[in-house]
Amino acid sequence: MDKLNIALIGAGSISGSHGQAYERNPHAVLAAVCDLNEERARQAAKRYGCRKVTTDYREIMADSDIDAVSVCTWNNAHAEISIAALQAGKHVLVEKPLCMSVEEALRVREAARASDRVLQVGFVRRYDPNAQMLKRFADAGEFGDIYYAKASSIRRLGNPGGWFSDIARSGGGPLIDIGVHVIDLSWYMMGKPKPVSVSANVYRKLGNRSNVRGLTFYRAADYNADLNTVEDMANALIRFENGASLMVDVSFTLHAKQDRTSVSLYGEKGGFELDPELQIITEKHDTILNISPQTDHKGFHFEAAFQNEIDCFISCILTGQEPVSPVEDGVEVMKMLCGIYESAAQGCEIRL
Repeated sequence: MDKLNIALIGAGSISGSHGQAYERNPHAVLAAVCDLNEERARQAAKRYGCRKVTTDYREIMADSDIDAVSVCTWNNAHAEISIAALQAGKHVLVEKPLCMSVEEALRVREAARASDRVLQVGFVRRYDPNAQMLKRFADAGEFGDIYYAKASSIRRLGNPGGWFSDIARSGGGPLIDIGVHVIDLSWYMMGKPKPVSVSANVYRKLGNRSNVRGLTFYRAADYNADLNTVEDMANALIRFENGASLMVDVSFTLHAKQDRTSVSLYGEKGGFELDPELQIITEKHDTILNISPQTDHKGFHFEAAFQNEIDCFISCILTGQEPVSPVEDGVEVMKMLCGIYESAAQGCEIRL
């Protein structure tokens, strides 16, 4: 099979990154778009030259010409659509998070295992060229045993509103939206040790701060300042079976000086930072060294990462190789996310 017919399910902002990357892949043809908003679906289909437009994802599943789907919907539809696609014989790239609960994640995993189709989770930060370069260093033992990681994704004014702030559709706020990226990236770089416990806090103190004037930020297409049922901020300490630990804090809104994202990992022989700027820290001849690798981009490169993610998905379908972000990883990350919310609700450390 030289060409794969792809359907975009969900035509919101993130689907644009998928669509553009598919357009640049010589083995992918965008054939269909599905969205609850028919006009938005039609606009996307026109842009990509798709033959099929629908508001019902079941029509995609019934179309035997569709080989694979990108699931870019609200989080509460990820599991249902992914399972239906697998059962219909479609390959699936599902946006992060895999779903909204561990129970859903296990059902998706079961469906993936029962099929001969590819299911790839959209942990796009793994596919960034700098991340892949440092992963090679880590896998080669350059940093020794990586025993601690610290990750932050802080927005001082950045609640997108709309479905992002509606827990019924999103499953949570900054933790499940942007925190999932830095948690997964750190865990992946650590070698994916088994998470065993979580101690966490979740705060709802500031609301969406829609009263603030003079500053602009990304807003969802269905932005509604009156709807906000998700957390403002979360922090957690995640412990792993091998003794390593990850400390994370994330926010949509916080009285912080500025937005910032940082991902730092520390090993016995060295450490490295992926954000805000690529840096390797090591020790040679009794001297501590800060090394700046020569790469095309100092930090995360959004477009290159998405292209690599889509190219990996297509390649896995054509060759049968396992994705960089398989369904099993989606399940483990879901355990960590849900564990954070559960620990905060109970006010104590919990075992996973």
